Amino acid sequence: MTPEPPLASPPRRDIQGLRALAVLAVVGAHAVGWPAGGFVGVDVFFVISGFLITGMLLAEWSTHGRVSLAGFYARRARRILPAALVTLGVVTGAAFVVFNSVRADQTLWDAVAAALFVSNWRFAAEGTDYFHAADAISPIQNFWSLSVEEQFYLVWPGFLVLLLFVVPLSARRRWPARVVVALAAAAVATASFAWALMQTDMQPTLAYFSTLTRAWELAAGAFLAAVVPLLARIPRPVGVLLGWLGVVGIVVSVGVIEPTSDAFPAPWAALPVAATCLVLAGGVGGDPRQRHLFPLSNPVMVFIGDMSYSLYLWHFPVIVFAATVLPASEEQIWIVLAAIAVLSLASYFIVEQPLRYAPWLGGRMPGAAPATGAGALASEPPRVPAAPVARPAAATARPAAATRPAGWTPGSRYFPGSPRSASPQAAPVTAPVVPPEPVPPRAGAPARDPASALEPTAAAGRAWRERFGAQIFLATAGLVAVSLAAATWVYSASGAGPVIQPPAFAAPAAPLLAEDPTAQLQADLAAAVAASTWPELHPSLDEVMAQSSGANPAHDCFSPEVTPDPAACTWGSREAPVHLYLVGDSAAMAYAPALRAIAESSGGQIRSTTIGLYGCRFTDVLVQNDGEGIMAACEERKALVQRAIVADQPAAVIVSNAFTLGRSTAGEDLSAEELVASTQAEAASYGMPGRIVYLAPPPQGVNLGACYSPLSSPFACASAVDDTWKALWSATVAAAAASGDHWIDALPFTCWEEICPAFAGTLPIRYDQTHLTVPYAEHISPYLTWVLQEQGVIPHG
Repeated sequence: MTPEPPLASPPRRDIQGLRALAVLAVVGAHAVGWPAGGFVGVDVFFVISGFLITGMLLAEWSTHGRVSLAGFYARRARRILPAALVTLGVVTGAAFVVFNSVRADQTLWDAVAAALFVSNWRFAAEGTDYFHAADAISPIQNFWSLSVEEQFYLVWPGFLVLLLFVVPLSARRRWPARVVVALAAAAVATASFAWALMQTDMQPTLAYFSTLTRAWELAAGAFLAAVVPLLARIPRPVGVLLGWLGVVGIVVSVGVIEPTSDAFPAPWAALPVAATCLVLAGGVGGDPRQRHLFPLSNPVMVFIGDMSYSLYLWHFPVIVFAATVLPASEEQIWIVLAAIAVLSLASYFIVEQPLRYAPWLGGRMPGAAPATGAGALASEPPRVPAAPVARPAAATARPAAATRPAGWTPGSRYFPGSPRSASPQAAPVTAPVVPPEPVPPRAGAPARDPASALEPTAAAGRAWRERFGAQIFLATAGLVAVSLAAATWVYSASGAGPVIQPPAFAAPAAPLLAEDPTAQLQADLAAAVAASTWPELHPSLDEVMAQSSGANPAHDCFSPEVTPDPAACTWGSREAPVHLYLVGDSAAMAYAPALRAIAESSGGQIRSTTIGLYGCRFTDVLVQNDGEGIMAACEERKALVQRAIVADQPAAVIVSNAFTLGRSTAGEDLSAEELVASTQAEAASYGMPGRIVYLAPPPQGVNLGACYSPLSSPFACASAVDDTWKALWSATVAAAAASGDHWIDALPFTCWEEICPAFAGTLPIRYDQTHLTVPYAEHISPYLTWVLQEQGVIPHG
C-alpha cells in the first residue's frame, strides 16, 4: 500500500482558541472561584494533547514509514522542559523566602516530583494520607496534569511503534496504520474509563490525580487523530454545527460541574471531553482559520492559546504566594491577575518561545526548510493534523518560483525593495521542493572546506538572534521594571513589618492564684491573640508541623495498619484503683498525651488506656473517610474497643470525635444532632450509663502550613470558633445532660473570647488545623484533672 501523505496544514486557530478557553477557565476557577467548574479546562487540554501528538506521530509514520522516538522526545523536551524548569526553580527559591521551613521543604520535594513527571502520584498519596490531606496547598500542584500527560507520552509513542511493527505485513495491507491506532486508542479509552468509574466511587482523591483514570481523555483525542480521513468527509455545514455544539458543551461543563462532585473524573468528565471532541472533529475538513467559530478563532484568543502553557505554569504559584504575602483587600485579586499576566508573558517571550526554537538545542525556526534524511525525523512535525493533502505520484524535484535575490541566505530577513534586492543579480531563482540526495565526492576531487559545514548552523543562529534577540531584551526589561515596582509596593504596604496586623485587644488582667487553672490558660491565650510578632516557641511551629502525628506516643494505638493491644496502650500503675479509657478518632488521639500525663502524675492512683482509630468516628453509623485503610478497619476497631471496655469496666470512658459534619457510607448527609445521637448510641453499647465523658475537640483552626510565614503576623494564624463546632457542642451538652453523662469544653484551653490563636505562652497549640501538639496536650493535663475531679469522675488528689 502506498504510504499515506503527511497531515500538513497551517495551525488550526480554533484549537488555539480551545486552549485559551481552557486555561482562562482554570485561572478563573483558581483565582476568583468562578466559573466553579473551570478546573475541567484540564480535561480539554488532555483531549487536545492526545489529538495533536498522535496526529504528529501518524504524520511521521505516513511520510517515513517509521517514527523516531528520539526525535519525538527531543521535541517534547524543547517544548516542555525550559519553561517548566524555570518555573520550578523560581517557585522553590521563593518558597524558602516566603514559607515556613516545613512548607518550603515540601515545595522542594514537590518540585523534584514535578521535574520527574510524577507529581500527580505524590499529590494523590498526600491526598489519601489522613494527616496530610488538609496540608497547605502546594504552589506547584498544577503540575500534576503535566505529569499525567508526560507519563502517557512515555508509553504511548513506543506502544504505537511496537504495535505497528508487530502487526503482520498482510494485516497491515488489510488494516492501515490508522485503523490499528484507532482500535488501540479505543481499547485504552474504554479500559481507562471503566477503571475511572470504579475508582471515582471508591477513592475519589486518587482517581482525580491518577494517570490510569485520566488516560481515556488523552486516548479520546488519539482516536480522533487516527480517524482524521473519515472526519475530513464531514460536510462543512455539519462540521460548523459540531464546532458550535462543542463550544456550548464546554461552557456548560464549566458551569454545571462542581469541584465537590463525587462523580468526577468519571462520569462527569465525559461532558467536557465529548464537547472538545466535537470541536476538534468539526474543524478537520475546513479552513484552518475557522472564521465561523469566532469566539475561539479571534486574534486575542489565538494569542492566549499560544501562551497558554506559560499561563498555566505560572498562575497557580502566583495565587498561592499571594495568599501569604499580600494583605487582604479589594485590590488583591487585581494584583494577582496582573502578576499572572506579567510572569506568563515574560516566560513566553523570554524562555518558552526562544528555547523551543534554539538551534543549539536542535530546534528549527518556524517556516525553515526541513532537514533531509535522518535529520528530518528530528525536525518539528506539522503542529496540527488536518485532512490529508494530495501527494504527487513520484517524488520529482519540481522547481518553485522564488522572488528573493540570488545569494540570499535561508533564515535571514529579506524585505522587497530593500538594498539587498538592488543587486543586479536579483533575477528570480528557483529552489527545488525536494532537496537532491547528497552525492559523495569524486575520487581525487578537492576536499570540501570544513568551514562550509558550519554555514547552515551559523545562519540558523543569526536567524534565531534576529527573531528573538529584541524580544528577549524588551521582555526582560519589562519584567525587571514591574518586579521592582511590585516589590516597592509590597514593602510600603507592609510597613516593613508584618503584612497582617491584629486588632487591638485590652491587656488581660493578671490571673489570681487558685486551684482552677482556667485563669492562667485564658491569660496566655489572650496574650497570644494580642501579639503582633511571633515569640520564640519551644518547640517551634516548624518542628511540630514536621513531626505531625508521629510524635504522639499513642500513634500506633490509633493506626489502621496495626491492631492495638489495650495493655500496650495503657499508662500508669497496673494496680491503680481508677481506670480511665480515652476512645475515638484522631481528636481522641491528640488528647492521649494528656491522659498519659494524668496517669503518670497521679502517684499510682490512675491508669489510662487510650485506644481508637484516627479517621474513624466512634458512632454507631459508619461515617465516610477517604484516608487510606480507614474504612476497612473502622468497624472492627470499634468492636475491639467495645469488648475491652466491657471486660475492664473502667471508672469512666472519655469519648472524643471530630466536630465536623460528615456523610454516612450510604451517602446520607448527617446533621450535628444526628452525629451526636450516633455517638451517644455507640457509647451506650459500653454499658456504662452516667460514666461517659464527652470531651470536645478544639475548634477548627487556620491551616498552619499556609498562614505561618516569616512575613506574617501571629494573628494571621488565629481563627474564630466556627458554627459547626458550636452546633455539635450544643447538641453534645444537651444529649449528655439528658442521659446523666459528663462533658468537658475545649474553649477554656484553646480560645479566648472565641478567637483561637496558634500558640499560648511559649507552646504551639496545634500542629495542623485540628490536632493538639504533644507538649500542649501535656500542658493542659492539670486542667483536665481539675474538671474530672469537679465532676466527680475521679476522686480529689
